Amino acid sequence: MTTPAPLSLTPMRHVLWLALALSMGAALSLGITRFAYGLLLPTMRADLAWSYTLAGAMNTVNALGYLLGALMTPRLLQRFGAVPVLLVGAVLASVFMGLSGFFTATAPLLAQRLLAGVASAWVFIAGGLLAARLGALQPARGGFLIGLYYGGTGFGIVLSALLVPAVLAAAEQVPHGWAWAWWALALACFAVTAVLLWPARVLLHLAPMAPAGAAHPVGFKWRPFAFALAGYAMFGVGYIGYMTFVIALLREQGASGPAVTAFYALLGVAVLASSRIWAGLLDRYKGGQVLALLSALLGLATVLPALTSAWPVILASGFLFGAVFLSLVASTTALVRHNLPQAAWASGISAFTIVFAVGQIVGPTIVGWIADGPGGLARGLVFSAFALWTGAALAWRQRAL
Repeated sequence: MTTPAPLSLTPMRHVLWLALALSMGAALSLGITRFAYGLLLPTMRADLAWSYTLAGAMNTVNALGYLLGALMTPRLLQRFGAVPVLLVGAVLASVFMGLSGFFTATAPLLAQRLLAGVASAWVFIAGGLLAARLGALQPARGGFLIGLYYGGTGFGIVLSALLVPAVLAAAEQVPHGWAWAWWALALACFAVTAVLLWPARVLLHLAPMAPAGAAHPVGFKWRPFAFALAGYAMFGVGYIGYMTFVIALLREQGASGPAVTAFYALLGVAVLASSRIWAGLLDRYKGGQVLALLSALLGLATVLPALTSAWPVILASGFLFGAVFLSLVASTTALVRHNLPQAAWASGISAFTIVFAVGQIVGPTIVGWIADGPGGLARGLVFSAFALWTGAALAWRQRAL
């Protein structure tokens, strides 16, 4: 595989800055567009008299939109290339986040979450493809650079943790004050989109790699990756229950607003650090070992708040969860990079994103339905943990190709 001279000769420091700026795509598509809703859920549920099933359905339709976006992305990449898909998706996701503040009826709120999911999938997949290509310029640091991209989700989580509770507190006396939090998040998304312009411009003009469309003719065969795909689907089922409902559970356990902010910010900081923690494993192992290990650890982090409300354990849960879950996503990109030619990376990443989205569709509604019954949210998180451990067992059987 040949590498374009301009970027292949670029100092590592410059490549790191590119990867950090590109990671704002993950910050937008997951850290803000997907996960910030968990901070809004308790307030919106109380104001709009939602059941936990309906509250979970908001993230279920977001995951459905994510699935639709993932199904569309290979064709969009083939026709337009990764950079336009990244930037258009970022702008649209920002718009849909802002529109969520203008409605109180269930149907339009569900529609906005659906459309935000579609746009965020475009951003996440296109950004992941660009991160994989950037990693190919520095093969010895490829795992770290890919992890850095996905770790950008942590920036979005920390930003949401600092922004949403402050806005909710300021608008506490305003009818439907949670709408102001949606608008603040939309402004944050637009700011993040502005940061994406630099890596997009550099990767478009200085590194014209093989067209994304070249991935389609090579194709992606699902059967050889069956165990990894199944394990990743179970990850989607399990992790999203935690990210959707853990804040609501902490509120039920009596956690204060500052405590929730500290917990969620700690989780985000751990995500930021995760790219360095697991980079060596991403480079070393070419089968499903990393996916299995991280799924097992994630199950442990998920079950802890269901077992105890002791604050040190809760903080440990958030830190472990943050340190693991985006590196687990990065492990599938590394798996694709290790086992497929570059022309098939786009279709491979899309395939894993599709099963991830299917799992996310199932997870929030099931956990919400369980939470509405005996045992409440704690029992729902136990289900999530078992889903993650099942995924670990499946992924362990994936062998390198």
